[in-house]
Amino acid sequence: MTSIAGKLARQNERAEGMGTNKNAVKFCNQDYSTLKTQCLQKGRLFEDDTFPAGSSSLGFNILGPNSSETQGVVWKRPKELCKNPCFIDNGATRTDICQGQLGDCWLMAAIASLTLDQEILARVVPPGQSFQENYAGIFHFQFWQFGDWIDVVIDDKLPTRNGKLVFVHSSQGSEFWSALLEKAYAKLNGCYEALSGGSATEGFEDFTGGISEKYELKNAPSYLFKVIQRALQLGSLLACAIEARSSNEREAITPLKLVKGHAYSLTAAEEVHYQGKTVELVRLRNPWGNVEWTGPWSDSSGEWNRILPEEKAKLVNVAEDGEFWMAFSDFLQSFATLEICNLTPDTLTSDKLSYWNHYQFSGQWKVGSTAGGCLNFPATFCSNPQYAIKLEDVDDDPFDGEDRCTLLVGLMQKDGRKQKKLGIELNYIGFTIFKFKGRTDVHLGQEVLLRNSPVARNGSFINAREACTRFHLPPGEYIIIPSTFDANMQGSFLLRVFTEKQAIKSEVSVFQLIQVLNNILSRRSKIKTAGFSLNTCRDIVSLLDKDGNGKLNLEELHVLWQKIQKYLVNVDTDNSGTMSTHEMREALAKAGFQVNNAVLQAIVSRYAGPDFSINFDSFVSCLIRLEMLYKMFTALDGKKTGKIELDMLKVGLQLDRPAFCMRSSRCRLCKG
Repeated sequence: MTSIAGKLARQNERAEGMGTNKNAVKFCNQDYSTLKTQCLQKGRLFEDDTFPAGSSSLGFNILGPNSSETQGVVWKRPKELCKNPCFIDNGATRTDICQGQLGDCWLMAAIASLTLDQEILARVVPPGQSFQENYAGIFHFQFWQFGDWIDVVIDDKLPTRNGKLVFVHSSQGSEFWSALLEKAYAKLNGCYEALSGGSATEGFEDFTGGISEKYELKNAPSYLFKVIQRALQLGSLLACAIEARSSNEREAITPLKLVKGHAYSLTAAEEVHYQGKTVELVRLRNPWGNVEWTGPWSDSSGEWNRILPEEKAKLVNVAEDGEFWMAFSDFLQSFATLEICNLTPDTLTSDKLSYWNHYQFSGQWKVGSTAGGCLNFPATFCSNPQYAIKLEDVDDDPFDGEDRCTLLVGLMQKDGRKQKKLGIELNYIGFTIFKFKGRTDVHLGQEVLLRNSPVARNGSFINAREACTRFHLPPGEYIIIPSTFDANMQGSFLLRVFTEKQAIKSEVSVFQLIQVLNNILSRRSKIKTAGFSLNTCRDIVSLLDKDGNGKLNLEELHVLWQKIQKYLVNVDTDNSGTMSTHEMREALAKAGFQVNNAVLQAIVSRYAGPDFSINFDSFVSCLIRLEMLYKMFTALDGKKTGKIELDMLKVGLQLDRPAFCMRSSRCRLCKG
């Protein structure tokens, strides 16, 4: 729900830790423990009717019901495929992931990198699952989705053809955690086909909650090897790919046994001493589990015989397992892109690792109000949501030697894969950064934004799930403006900012809001008021605070300012400096509220002074409360009967707020 009632419910859930990895949101409202207990008690295997073993779960086009690609597919449980199936056998490793017939090598690369850190893996693959002890044909996995962790329950029926798994499988054929993980991820996104085509960064982020950045290696910065080493030290996940210039080149194998259009994991970066020089090496892995690089520094190349024995012993592992070393210079020549997923502090528990500081903001582009488009649309650009951040401390060990602040900014649009089957395309998205010295508690308009050039931007607008860029900016105050390329494009987004040093995001508390609003009123000499009260500002924050942190960000302040501008038009039609009680009904009607005589009398009794005048603070307080109550009532009146019944759960224990029946004059708001 997008209403106040829904927001209150989400705030209560978040206050209790809902949406964290330890208390994930239950996808399709399925509780793993409850369902498993029921199956064990009834002596039956779980069958998931929310993701049935049928054509709808396979796909909608290439894997659709009438496609030749799905002919002969039979759904079977692992115990029907082998005698002694294992969920995880002797630990999850990179060799457990071999790609099947689905074009999701990007996902395989992400899963392979996931196995490098068992603590991170356990966040996605909850421990204690087995085909032996208390087996009930039910498993569950957890994924990060747009700010929340989601727990996805599945049965263990898997697509097979001729007794073999159609999609991901282990090299041994008897280990099934990776196949079941792929199924759970397919369920989360609607079907298996929704996973076809993508970037490893998407898998990285959904397995970790981290933020990803992409490098075009032909334009790689001179310090990229140091970036890679720093990323690995921070526990980041890395993947790379070779460009396929046509569909015929996709998964074509080069003479040196590299696969085009295919995602690899980058798992290490080391330096060795070779013939008097220091050589930079990177270790890669092909998710197929075979087909390895045969050039310099490959498993059996002669270069290994010309380095120190201890260096060779540390790095060399000769096996046809898909993993190999190559010189960083060859890597830059051979591969086209590198993707790095930087992890959030809650993901990493080692005291040996440094951590990013991270901040996130949820928002929407709404047609007619906040969908302003890019700078090509100067008349509407400033209506886009705006977010302020202050950078103060420079990096300790900058790559380029300059005193700058490193930050990663990522703009992510929501639910793109789920909308594939509906034929809905992703928006072209991007963001622009302005440096602005002054008040950051107001929404900047044309007079500021169109007269100043942006100091940074993400580059070209892209129709991908996320646009992310690394910046090195001088200390200062900045405004980040996320937008679609065209104006009036609807969408929801998550804006995230990662910084090496602590940053300050511009948000206004209740007490700061009092100062801001009273400063505005001080410039309106005709309005008679003693200023905004603490209670009014608390009501304002309760109405507009989307993320439940008790503060208003720039976007929320912009909404508030629009409301105040609207309210100002309705105040004081007789130019007395206040509003008379006789003006109140018309003012409420202009604000969108139709009230009966009993409600109006109660409002006057509560808000009017001894001379029956209502000052601006009281008028705003009344309208804010009315809007909260109208929205709450609409949310709770699901059957549109005009009546609601409240209990403590529905009210969300908001005891300081009035209960209100729109068809009754007897309510706490009206003191009836």
